[in-house]
Amino acid sequence: MNMQPQTVLAPPMPRYLEEMQLPAVMMRDILLKTIFRKSVSSVSEIAQAVCLPPSVTQELVDMVREQKLLEATGTLNANNGNEMGYQLTDAGKSRALDALSQSEYYGPMPVPLNVYRDQVERQSIRNIQITRDQLTNAMGHLILPDALLDHLGPAVSSGRSILMYGPPGNGKSSISNGMRDAMGDRVYVPFAIEYSGQVITVYDPIVHTAATVQQDDPTSLRRAANRFDSRYVCCERPTVITGGELSLDMLDLVYNPNAKTYQAPLQLKSSGGIFIVDDLGRQAESPQALVNRWIVPLEENKDILALQSGEKFEVPFDTLVIFSTNFHPNEIFDQAALRRIFYKIKIDGPNQENFLKIFALVARNKGMPLDEKALVHLLKVKYPTIQNIYANYQPVFLIDQMISICEFEGLPYKMSPELIDRAWANMFVEDEVILK
Repeated sequence: MNMQPQTVLAPPMPRYLEEMQLPAVMMRDILLKTIFRKSVSSVSEIAQAVCLPPSVTQELVDMVREQKLLEATGTLNANNGNEMGYQLTDAGKSRALDALSQSEYYGPMPVPLNVYRDQVERQSIRNIQITRDQLTNAMGHLILPDALLDHLGPAVSSGRSILMYGPPGNGKSSISNGMRDAMGDRVYVPFAIEYSGQVITVYDPIVHTAATVQQDDPTSLRRAANRFDSRYVCCERPTVITGGELSLDMLDLVYNPNAKTYQAPLQLKSSGGIFIVDDLGRQAESPQALVNRWIVPLEENKDILALQSGEKFEVPFDTLVIFSTNFHPNEIFDQAALRRIFYKIKIDGPNQENFLKIFALVARNKGMPLDEKALVHLLKVKYPTIQNIYANYQPVFLIDQMISICEFEGLPYKMSPELIDRAWANMFVEDEVILK
């Protein structure tokens, strides 16, 4: 069964300048800065640079011309459908430089925060309803007990917070990514949003994966492909993964004092997707402090951010937060914090039967033939030394070790009790006293 992308309502294109809901001075200044920085001259070039429809861009150009900041060159550009060319007047250049000294932002017009809120509702992660088949297919590379899928399915469909805990090396990170794959659809991420005259950049190529969409010819009279607001990028649902490096200040707006612009924090960039806090308990901040920071977002689906001025404002919080830890929850949280995490799911190591399935699957994928004597030696001699505790990472580790040995020795890929012993020696370190 192939998962087809679900349909998310796209952000509608603005038809007139008055529909933009942005301060006229901000739109004027971004237009001037963009023309100055990108040296665009025709309306179609300018429209593409500021990500607005040509008709709205023409309105904006006309407004700026009336202010004597822009003038027609009086020449037609044959490369742009014989469009009229425009250039900044001396007053326009002066204003562009002044605007750049106040904020270096130029390019795509930002989306007002209240307009962005509407789009978040249209593509909310809480609107997703996945099936068992979708989740199974997304986790197809993992061998998981049915009982685990029984817990994971409702957790993903709810869009509520999840705590996965258990011994290391059993695929908590892989399961988190499988949850993301099960969603299977796309969202629209704004290049930037605007609040109180401030620009906050959101789209981040490191976090967001742009989907392939058909592009319209900007000079064509018939436009069929881009029927959505081009101030947004159509993306796969995002996944933000943080580990031991996560700190509380990474959840605040990032202000660039040189460019005088803001960058959205990680949780805002992950809107419509998944935010994974991996290795919880390894951060400089205590797990309790991190969860306390998430109390309002987790309970009220909104986050509170602050500008440099100290002014606080609300933004949508629409992300599936997954906490992953090797500690028992009771060791790192009090009961009040645990109540705020909606699902608590233990990820155990495989039993012997599933371990053998994983081992055989990995061996087949890596071209390593199975050997009965080697497997008996592994199960009857080696694993009893660690109380027969199996982990999902071990088959990959052991087989990769044997492959490396075979390649070094110039041997065809094979398993043997001797190679199992050599591989095993690299998987664990014996306790010993090292003299200094």
